[in-house]
Amino acid sequence: MPVSRFTYIRILSRLRRLIRNDHLILAILAIVAGTAAGAAVIGFREAISFIQLALYGSDSERLFSNTDAVAWWQILLAPVAGGLVVGVLVRTLMPDSRTQGVADVIEASALKGGWMSSRVGLTAAVVSAVSIGTGASVGREGPAVHLGASLSSWIGRRLRLTRSLTRTLLGCGVAAAVAASFNAPIAGALFASEVVIGHYALKAFAPIVIASVAGTAISQAWFGDFPAFSLADTYLASFWEFPAFAGLGVAAGITAIGFMKAIELARRFAEETPLPVWLKPAGAGLMVGLIGLVFPQVMGVGYGVTEQALLVTLPLALLVVLALAKILATALSIGGGFGGGVFSPSLVIGALIGGAYGIIATAVYPDYSSGPAAYTVVGMGAMAAAVLGAPISTTLIVFEMTGDYALTLAVMVAVVIASEITQQFYGRSFFAVQLRQRGIDLKGGFETEIMHAIKVGGLLNRDSELVTLDVGLPDLRKMLQSSKTGELFVVRDSGELYGTITLADLSELAFDAAIDDLIRAGDCAQTQPFVLSQDDDLEAALSLLAETGEDRIAVVENTESMVFKGCVTEAEIMAAYNKALLESRHEERGN
Repeated sequence: MPVSRFTYIRILSRLRRLIRNDHLILAILAIVAGTAAGAAVIGFREAISFIQLALYGSDSERLFSNTDAVAWWQILLAPVAGGLVVGVLVRTLMPDSRTQGVADVIEASALKGGWMSSRVGLTAAVVSAVSIGTGASVGREGPAVHLGASLSSWIGRRLRLTRSLTRTLLGCGVAAAVAASFNAPIAGALFASEVVIGHYALKAFAPIVIASVAGTAISQAWFGDFPAFSLADTYLASFWEFPAFAGLGVAAGITAIGFMKAIELARRFAEETPLPVWLKPAGAGLMVGLIGLVFPQVMGVGYGVTEQALLVTLPLALLVVLALAKILATALSIGGGFGGGVFSPSLVIGALIGGAYGIIATAVYPDYSSGPAAYTVVGMGAMAAAVLGAPISTTLIVFEMTGDYALTLAVMVAVVIASEITQQFYGRSFFAVQLRQRGIDLKGGFETEIMHAIKVGGLLNRDSELVTLDVGLPDLRKMLQSSKTGELFVVRDSGELYGTITLADLSELAFDAAIDDLIRAGDCAQTQPFVLSQDDDLEAALSLLAETGEDRIAVVENTESMVFKGCVTEAEIMAAYNKALLESRHEERGN
């Protein structure tokens, strides 16, 4: 039976609606982004293996198992060589001559509408691959997240997607990268929503889940489907054991704070070291190599020693010493300028601390203990959650990596306690503190993004009343009496701002005609006016207005040239902010 013209038109109409449907578009793009991120993670991991094989003769992530067959000078000098390469790459190719990571992804989502540079993303991945492959004590998951996010952002930019859709697509790349790295699709989706996107709204969560599944499928097709770690059988012996798990949460929280403080101290030490910036990673590599000569377990991602702790093959003293050595090596690596993340080191340190705690707890009350392996799993989750500030997704990552769900309640208790301790005494997460040190506050969400996006140079009031330095007192009186603002800006002949004059500045001079021929504008001006650069944003402008109590501020080209460009008022700033906010809200509703 032939299709009628009316039916044909209806079908076309529905197809057009589907094509314009953002949910369908996001679902399709989520598959694309998830597949691309999964493939990129595979390439990233293979690059690490290639470098590691060339230097150490082994491409296993359990690097230390092959160090006995490697000459001592290779262990010592490989991180130094890696540091030289990293230093040159970061100095010449990376913005602000620094490495990139998860904190930059969070900033891009919250303040830049999901915009990230694909070139920087690829360069950062190369830097991290060299760092990990040459033995630096850093993680591979943070760089994988940054790489997946960069690729997804590139797709969004190429398709000219809106800010809202680009942010969601960014989350898709993050979810796929985490899922592909850990073979953990559930945790990948939750990590992207919890840490990067910041909410679980269905419109964003659905495509993120799709991308996470796509990334997992690609990873499993290449690496296989199995848990990341093998471990001894674990079980929950008794509910009377929960105070011990809570105590491990306290220990993990304190250790996490010490770990993050150590990285901060190492970073400050590197900044104060009188070496060229490009040479500092090599110096850090030398110190890591020295540690590796004694404790090769700390080099690379460290998953080999994590598995040993899970299998309960390490004695108590060695567990404690290795935990301290791993903290030191990771602090030197990250603080010294190597690329890489903190998630893998957090898991390693958590496993070592948990294993040591478990040996002690089992010795104290053997009849009520679930065994050291159980505490190792709990320690991994508590430590990683405290560092990442992601208790939900971290808990699931640990479960999916180990394939062990028997200790759910114990892990949750320790995770909550460790996370609360870290948040109260250090900060919400390692990434949040990194951003705060750069002067970035994410509390305001996309409202803060708007404040940073608008520059005062675009709001200039060019009707400002100007006078030169040689204008006489009689003219100043007349101009101030007829002025709409009661303020005059004094500029040099070259256009440089010299100062400001108000009636209050004239004081008794305003009524003393005997000195009219003696006083000029340059004599009575306030010569250190508050100014804004035309590149300052609305947040800086409002902060200065609040600090000074002024209702208008002069704007100059920059604080070095001081060339006067105009002025801005609080009313103009708030009007621009409200307009941009309404437009953003309208865009959100439209999408």
